Amino acid sequence: MMENLLANCVQKNLNHFMFTNAIFLCERLLAQFPSEVNLQLLARCYLSNSQAYSAYYILKGSKTPQSRYLFAFSCFKLDLLGEAEAALLPCEDYAEEVPGGAAGHYLLGLIYRYSGRKNCSIQQFRMALSFDPLCWEAYGELCSLGAAEEASTVFGNVASQRLQKTCVEQRISFSEGATIDQITDSDKSLKDTGLSQTEHIPGENQQDLKIMQQPGDIPPNTDRQLSTNGWDLNTPSPVLLQVMDAPPPLLLKNMRRPAVEGSLMSVHGVRVRRRNFFSEELSAEAQEESGRRRSARIAARKKNPMSQSFGKDSHWLHLSPSESNYAPSLSSMIGKCRIQSSKEAIPDTVTLNDPATTSGQSVSDIGSSVDDEEKSNPSESSPDRFSLISGISEVLSILKILGDGHRHLHMYKCQEALLAYQKLSQKQYNTHWVLMQVGKAYFELQDYFNADSSFTLAHQKYPYALEGMDTYSTVLYHLKEEMRLGYLAQELISVDRLSPESWCAVGNCYSLRKDHDTALKMFQRAIQLNERFTYAHTLCGHEFAALEEFEDAERCYRKALGIDTRHYNAWYGLGMTYLRQEKFEFAQHQFQLALQINPRSSVIMCYYGIALHESKRNDEALMMMEKAVLTDAKNPLPKYYKAHILTSLGDYHKAQKVLEELKECAPQESSVHASLGKIYNQLKQYDKAVLHFGIALDLSPSPSDAVKIKAYMERLILPDELVTEENL
Repeated sequence: MMENLLANCVQKNLNHFMFTNAIFLCERLLAQFPSEVNLQLLARCYLSNSQAYSAYYILKGSKTPQSRYLFAFSCFKLDLLGEAEAALLPCEDYAEEVPGGAAGHYLLGLIYRYSGRKNCSIQQFRMALSFDPLCWEAYGELCSLGAAEEASTVFGNVASQRLQKTCVEQRISFSEGATIDQITDSDKSLKDTGLSQTEHIPGENQQDLKIMQQPGDIPPNTDRQLSTNGWDLNTPSPVLLQVMDAPPPLLLKNMRRPAVEGSLMSVHGVRVRRRNFFSEELSAEAQEESGRRRSARIAARKKNPMSQSFGKDSHWLHLSPSESNYAPSLSSMIGKCRIQSSKEAIPDTVTLNDPATTSGQSVSDIGSSVDDEEKSNPSESSPDRFSLISGISEVLSILKILGDGHRHLHMYKCQEALLAYQKLSQKQYNTHWVLMQVGKAYFELQDYFNADSSFTLAHQKYPYALEGMDTYSTVLYHLKEEMRLGYLAQELISVDRLSPESWCAVGNCYSLRKDHDTALKMFQRAIQLNERFTYAHTLCGHEFAALEEFEDAERCYRKALGIDTRHYNAWYGLGMTYLRQEKFEFAQHQFQLALQINPRSSVIMCYYGIALHESKRNDEALMMMEKAVLTDAKNPLPKYYKAHILTSLGDYHKAQKVLEELKECAPQESSVHASLGKIYNQLKQYDKAVLHFGIALDLSPSPSDAVKIKAYMERLILPDELVTEENL
């Protein structure tokens, strides 16, 4: 009883985020009742309190699957990827697969990704999805790696069948009091143990919950095998209420503890007969009372000495479902699958299905098992089955749309991504995650105004959410919204000073003010907070490049690519660094790699064309500029450099035509008017040349450009024999 009391207190403190108190009580629990389960509970307390190092030391050397998973998670938090991998992978001494089911495979996928083994990480993420189709993060990682299948395939019929089977197993297991983790790994654990049918285990049937509270009948650790693994023995549920309305059964004999910790033990095809706990007279009286109103049954139940263990002093042991710190069941997530409840007394014989057998059945077998339930209780099973299928269909339909948009966005098919997100309902579309994705899609399209609108809406509705705010600050940087960017940076810092997104916004603010040294410090602070924050490394590279410290810039870009090889911004940054150093062959290679990742970026195409032009590959350069113009007609940069290449080739009339079109799109761009002035000078149209040079000066060009423009104007005014073109 003391062990159970302390364990429930620890769970209650974890649920209420009183982590230090949970650690204190769990240390008392482990000292008094040393066991692997209590050790795992203490490790969970440490991890919840951000003390991964403490969990690492107490779990080191543990052999059980759940302990290995917790140890691997601790190693991952401490960046000990080698030890984390060794803990998750099955050894020769173990017959189990990767512990943790979908979560274990997902964690192993992250380990492989951060250690540079892309193919292995892809395999693990796919395994995680096969275990749990609702493991969205695994699909997101596959999208980031460019290896995601179509969402209609991942979240299609196979996923629906898997979820239906899981819900059926879950409903059976919940009626037996099993934990969520055990339900997830039921197929695997039963296969490993070689058990097809098992004996009845105390604590796995809700009928045993009240019995287990009675001291002296069961050894101390028997009922702890499941209760401390995340399932609150006293959580109110329809099944428990049903049991409490009926006379409690007698404690079953010949009970044994599970052979493998974490395995899902159940009874299948075994008819467990209730034995009379009271005298026949009392049982008859209870049966008569079952037909009366509820208050009479409650009064009759007070005669039962067993019910006294649930007195008013034990109310703190009861945790509501909302207080549970463990993930809700799949059926509760869908909101459709309900556990059957009844105010009737439990029948004398109960037949339970075995999850191990169910897990090996086909979908038709599952349907037949559900049909059997319908025959026994047609009034409730049929609607439940329909609502289950309907709920799964609704969930998967949403994930298909989100998956389509997410996959298209990571393939930089931004228009397709936007069309996919528009299929969502208004409720789903106006969530923070979707608005962030829409903003990023517009950002990649260089549609900064629409990107600004989407990010602004997301920030107004969810001011506490910082994901994507680094991209939002970059949008404001490109729009040169210095005041708004400064306000955003201050707001984000006030929300969370330990978020790398906040410091990226501050860095962009200083970068817009041309204070590159201070901006660099801000980006380095973001890296200190999260060394795997790819974008912060890239922004550091941009600042080093602005300071013309090209070696440091290259080092930052390489670090970003070490984290994410598909981060095309880093490849682009390397190309620009080599281009400025006049290493044109190297620049071309980097731009090619960037285009392989993002083949629709007109900016990358443009600078790739410049690198080709500087290498005297003018025909290829012109073709690349044409492709860039066709890709994004609104981007003025390819048109400008196309005119520049045509001018260098002496084709002034074509260059003039391109610049006249560009002038209509960007009338306030001084460089366009300066280029037109040069072309009119070559065509001997001096009046137009002077006109455009004057307009260029009025548009406040950079100091260096202003000096060049004035030199051209002086040449037009002075006689040709006094000033030659070589003097300029």
